[in-house]
Amino acid sequence: MSVHSKLYEGKAKILYTTDDPEVLLADFKDDATAFNAQKRGSILGKGKINCSISTQLFQQLEASGIKTHFIDSPAPHQMRVKAVRIIPLEVVIRNIAAGSLCQQTGLELGTLLKQPLVEFYYKNDQLGDPLLTRDRLLLLELATPEQVDAITHLALEINQFLQEFWSRCGITLVDFKLEFGVDSQGNLLLADEISPDTCRLWNITEADPNRRVMDKDRFRKDLGNVEDAYQEVLQRVLQAVATQN
Repeated sequence: MSVHSKLYEGKAKILYTTDDPEVLLADFKDDATAFNAQKRGSILGKGKINCSISTQLFQQLEASGIKTHFIDSPAPHQMRVKAVRIIPLEVVIRNIAAGSLCQQTGLELGTLLKQPLVEFYYKNDQLGDPLLTRDRLLLLELATPEQVDAITHLALEINQFLQEFWSRCGITLVDFKLEFGVDSQGNLLLADEISPDTCRLWNITEADPNRRVMDKDRFRKDLGNVEDAYQEVLQRVLQAVATQN
């Protein structure tokens, strides 16, 4: 596979075209951002760790019947993916109150939600990725009603799978972000990544609200030991997969 030109560079990855128009190469970066890129930094080894975690989780999801853009991982920090048109929505699934949900509703951090909450945010940095109602989403024609229904169903299905998987890792899945895309055949595929960058993960056996954090909140809140937390998540994922197999 020959790599051609840079197609797109985001906060966490660079996408390159290849000799196959249906295949892209994603190069995971060590760059870290928070608060809509107002805070910037670097997490040593993050690219390789997030690529490895995402590879394992995409493979697990594929095996369970969830269609993703994942093809393979030719290098520790690289992933070959199916070319898709990204739907400009960040789909956030919440199981426990944290982050902006607490800030905007007054719910106490750690409140267990009676049922998973699915939220849609406009993937638009200039607007600050605002929270959207379904009617606003449809008004802006960001997705069709059928796609919104399908995404909601898939998000809940993925959430159930990931909750069980992370639990086997000794980790609580608090909330997480997903992105979806449409391939050249019109198939809706899970895209982007699933990693400590996109998931809020708490160590099940740790009660301290700072020490339990195993995700990018360690970077956001200057909690320290960011690289160690990411590496610990990877080791638990690999162990869970090895035990399962």
